[in-house]
Amino acid sequence: MSILDRDPATATGDEAAIASLRAAFAAQKKAFIADPYPSYEERMGHLGALAVMMMTYRTQISDALTADFGSHPVAASDLIEVLGVAGRAQYAMSQLQAWMADEERHTDPALFGTARATVRQQAKGVIGNIVPWNFPFDLSVGPLVEMLAAGNRVIIKPSDYTPACAEVLREMIAKTFEPDRVTVAIGGLELARMFPTLRWDHLLYTGSPHVGREVMLAAAQNLVPVTLELGGKCPAIVLDDAVDAETVTNVLGTKMIKNGQTCISVDYLLVPKAKVQEFVGLAREHMNGAAAKYSHTTDCTGIISERHLDRLLRMLQQAKDAGYEVVDLEDGGAVDRTTRRMPLSLVLNPGDETDVMREEVFGPILPVIGYDSLDEAIARVNNGERPLGLYVFGKDTAITDHVLQQTTSGGACVNACAMQGALPSLGFGGSGTSGMGRHHGIEGFREFSNPRGVVVRGTGDLIPAFSPPYAMGAAVADAAFAAAAAPPEGAH
Repeated sequence: MSILDRDPATATGDEAAIASLRAAFAAQKKAFIADPYPSYEERMGHLGALAVMMMTYRTQISDALTADFGSHPVAASDLIEVLGVAGRAQYAMSQLQAWMADEERHTDPALFGTARATVRQQAKGVIGNIVPWNFPFDLSVGPLVEMLAAGNRVIIKPSDYTPACAEVLREMIAKTFEPDRVTVAIGGLELARMFPTLRWDHLLYTGSPHVGREVMLAAAQNLVPVTLELGGKCPAIVLDDAVDAETVTNVLGTKMIKNGQTCISVDYLLVPKAKVQEFVGLAREHMNGAAAKYSHTTDCTGIISERHLDRLLRMLQQAKDAGYEVVDLEDGGAVDRTTRRMPLSLVLNPGDETDVMREEVFGPILPVIGYDSLDEAIARVNNGERPLGLYVFGKDTAITDHVLQQTTSGGACVNACAMQGALPSLGFGGSGTSGMGRHHGIEGFREFSNPRGVVVRGTGDLIPAFSPPYAMGAAVADAAFAAAAAPPEGAH
């Protein structure tokens, strides 16, 4: 007997988790067949319950984030992981009737008479969501909004790096939804490997490109469609007229969200070469003014694990050993291994051989690279993999538009960073190695729906002409060719 077939009541460890996952998957498949198109009222009920759930569990969510990260700002928990998700549900509720409405498509009355053609968005079925550790609730319950809006059933697999968050997520979901609608699968490495091998109707994975390839390969064995949110090295280009305190505040402020552990954070910064030191000076002023003693406060999120912290410290040491200047922005900033808090540092003009330029940083390290011309900066971005986000700061809209037109990224912002991931109305996703597919808003609703083309036959059509015997079809074709050969009305 395979471990995948064992009884959850008698299995142990990951065997029990895998058996439970298989049972939940089968139950959801059966439930979907029995009710493949939930009503508008039922979907609204699910979304309303989701919003209430997030608000109800506000304190537990904040406590779990602190437990898993070592340090986590309560305000960030509230704004991003709770209110952001609840607001996303409320937005979907305000749009759901329009999203569900059939979309009329054109038919040629000469051929199809009074037939009516529409696209009806149909639920895909049972969807799996593999969640990363950096936003345990925003990236689990957030996409659940559009999945439920589209009428699906969902199984969520949290990261094993955030066990406290996973337990809270399991509790809140179990108290809010029937398990054949939404449930949570918690387990170790074997469950993680098995999860994408199921015959999902759609699979969402958020994480690294390396694991994304493995997930896509596993899903391909069953021809399961995937949405991949993979991150990458998101650049910010600062134009000559935008090296000022406002830009610095925006860039560093974004970098400090989750202490850089976000997939749409600024991963490296391109600044006019003559103004690199000016940027450094403004950055020091900001960190020792508005953000004084940042790494010693609860505003500083802890790095998720000792292993991740050591990786970041090795990055900095490698850059120093190679002779590149590392700027410690915070006076008195220090690494606290108890809470895994780490101060923000700049690395000036690191070479492409360094880890800070070869890898996605995912932490409080910001490479700053000087450029001589805007074309050089654009070329540097385009010579790399397509990023999930691209940011440009400048006062001249013609030039900022030029940058957007000459680059490709999943999303972009002008004079801001990461806002493309905060708007519930704006589809969010990647391009190339930063991912494929979208969630958020109507794009998310459609991502998790099957656009079913429906034709309802009317009267007065020539449909018999398409089938043998072709006497009528030949006459219809001859008439069409004759009409096509005739000069347009009014032509001489």
